[in-house]
Amino acid sequence: MRKISFFILAWLGSVAAVAQPDTLSITLENVKYPYPLSFMPLKVEGQDIRMAYMDVKPTSANGKTVMLFHGKNFGGYYWGNVIEALTAKGYRVVVPDQIGFGKSSKPFIHYSFHKLATFNKKLLDTLGVQKATIMGHSMGGMLATRFTLMYPNTVDKLLLEDPIGLEDYRTFVPYQSAEQDYATELKTSFESVKKYYQTSYFTQWKPEYDYLVKIGAGVSKSADFPRYAKVAALTFEMIYEQPVCYEFGLIKVPTVLFTGKEDKTIVGKALLSDEEKARHGQYKLLGPATAKKIPGCKLIEFDNCGHIPHIEVPDKFLKELMANL
Repeated sequence: MRKISFFILAWLGSVAAVAQPDTLSITLENVKYPYPLSFMPLKVEGQDIRMAYMDVKPTSANGKTVMLFHGKNFGGYYWGNVIEALTAKGYRVVVPDQIGFGKSSKPFIHYSFHKLATFNKKLLDTLGVQKATIMGHSMGGMLATRFTLMYPNTVDKLLLEDPIGLEDYRTFVPYQSAEQDYATELKTSFESVKKYYQTSYFTQWKPEYDYLVKIGAGVSKSADFPRYAKVAALTFEMIYEQPVCYEFGLIKVPTVLFTGKEDKTIVGKALLSDEEKARHGQYKLLGPATAKKIPGCKLIEFDNCGHIPHIEVPDKFLKELMANL
């Protein structure tokens, strides 16, 4: 019996080895990040979990820290060029994977921007950082806004890169329960992820963007993917039910809004008619309108650019970022 069991285990191991190039674990153990990772333990709703983060220190420090918040479909892995540029200018850069994303735990909890903000404040406190510039992309922009509203004395400056939540999705996207969203998430494939990224995130697809799709879709082949899909549904629900657009006028720190003028991102886009899609998610209109809501906000727009300027037009983005720190 032992010999047979050993044979089966060896066979399963060989199958896993063969499958690995196309299969990612739901905590991305086999995805290489640009800098070393650490983990902060947390206890949430009776569960012991951990929050992954990069803490990248410059060779010649200027005494300032920038914290980067990733988008919903990403993790800290896509910030490499931004981290490199910031550390070259003397900034310490802290890059968390939010709970439920990237290399962090995927617990079944009530997800809220308030709760995620408290985790990030605890991380800064743990690292001994009293003040930081907070920069958020996409969903990270919603979180950065909430963080700034909750902890204004901790934030030197707020930088928003194509944040979602510039409009209230509840007013035009049909409601779906978390269970309905979960059923949709279970259908994730390389083709579906690539189509969404092509139609929402970039103006022109380039082969170098495929790595984003491989990470976004690679987890769908994991045996643990149902957990990942469930968490994705819960965080979709968080975005839908917890708008920040009505509170932009309450921001009291210097703010810079960076947007790609061709960004057409809508959370829940697949639920809309073509007519509705044309009426919403237009960042060339949402950007200026949002900048007017935030006291003293500076708007920087990028022509021929979609949802991720730091990847699509990196040189232009990094130039503007450095000029506005």
